[in-house]
Amino acid sequence: MKPSTIWADKLKKLTGVFFWLAIWQFAAMKIGKEVLLASPVSTIKALISLCGQSVFWSAIIFSLTRIMLGFALALVTGVLLAGLSAVYDAVRYIFAPLFNVIKAVPVASFIILALLWVRGGNLSICISFLMVLPIIYNNMLAGFTRVDKSLLEMAAVFRLSNMKKIKYIYIPQVLPYFTAACTTSLGLCWKSGIAAEVIGMPAGSMGNRLYETKLYMDTPEMFAWTVVIVIISFVVEKGFLWLLDKITARITDGFL
Repeated sequence: MKPSTIWADKLKKLTGVFFWLAIWQFAAMKIGKEVLLASPVSTIKALISLCGQSVFWSAIIFSLTRIMLGFALALVTGVLLAGLSAVYDAVRYIFAPLFNVIKAVPVASFIILALLWVRGGNLSICISFLMVLPIIYNNMLAGFTRVDKSLLEMAAVFRLSNMKKIKYIYIPQVLPYFTAACTTSLGLCWKSGIAAEVIGMPAGSMGNRLYETKLYMDTPEMFAWTVVIVIISFVVEKGFLWLLDKITARITDGFL
């Protein structure tokens, strides 16, 4: 893609962002009550104020580490269960009802139930894990079951090792399903994890700070925390996919 085309595309995206910021500002001015709708200017001021507080950064670290731990556990568990389900039908039949229930039950119900057994500080780990696991599992199972059988037969004829099968057959064919699963899961992981913190209110978390802004009717700070959550979710997703591309490129190029 030409540089001029890239810049034109970025300009169009920025135009869309500024359009909705203008709508937001107009609506805030029309309502005239920041307790109901904070303006973008007030939100930015609140965000700048938050950035100067140590509790702001500690809350981000608290929530980030726990939510990403839940995601990592779901990633490993989902891939392993999908691999077993692709090989053994019994595993697939055993776990199918469980994952169907997880997908059907509202997030709030899981949060309330989890509070009976899990401490508030670890609640976001549990909820992130549960919400992401079915997505990882179903995508990876679809990828494993759709691997080209003729390639596997050819690999058997040429007696390729298991590592070479993984490198040359499984990774290229399963990777799109893995990437799609991660892209979908990361956003849901953050939303469910923060929702768990808002209900469970673990001290020092982003969800707890967000809930406190509601109690004190501090709408600008509430919007600022929401903006922070959106930005972190975006950065984590893009960073993870970038890292995934780098690792995959090294594997396929034979450096690992």
